[in-house]
Amino acid sequence: MGIEIERKFLVDHEQWDKINKPVGNKLLQGYIVDDDNKTIRLRISDSQAWLTFKSGTAHISRTEHEYEVPVNEAIELFERFVKTRLEKTRYCITYKSKLWEMDVFEGDNAGLIIAEIELDSEDEQFELPPWIGSEVTGQDQYYNSSLSHRPFKTW
Repeated sequence: MGIEIERKFLVDHEQWDKINKPVGNKLLQGYIVDDDNKTIRLRISDSQAWLTFKSGTAHISRTEHEYEVPVNEAIELFERFVKTRLEKTRYCITYKSKLWEMDVFEGDNAGLIIAEIELDSEDEQFELPPWIGSEVTGQDQYYNSSLSHRPFKTW
């Protein structure tokens, strides 16, 4: 069983604008199931697609199983089964030997940038990059599934 241990942070826009960024990966993300106990997500990029099953969060850990699916099938599944959706561009940057994923949201979530770091244990220590702001781990409104049905612009 896969376990995801993840922390989330807001990104300081001023600091983010100053750094050199790699090319981002545009993602279309939709939810087939989204409740307190589980999510089933479909994510599509230009060249890949994934179906992901996640349990509800227990502190900062949850079970996660992710499977690559053919893009053409993912598009069909998206059209038939997705209830809510969002769009974002993901930037991956390694800082002090840790991979950070920054999601720059679009559409109804424009203006929101969230950084995520996956850890090997819940008590793992790491250094924050200069573009990191407040921690939002555990704040439901910042989870992608929540943003797909209650977007940032409505807050």
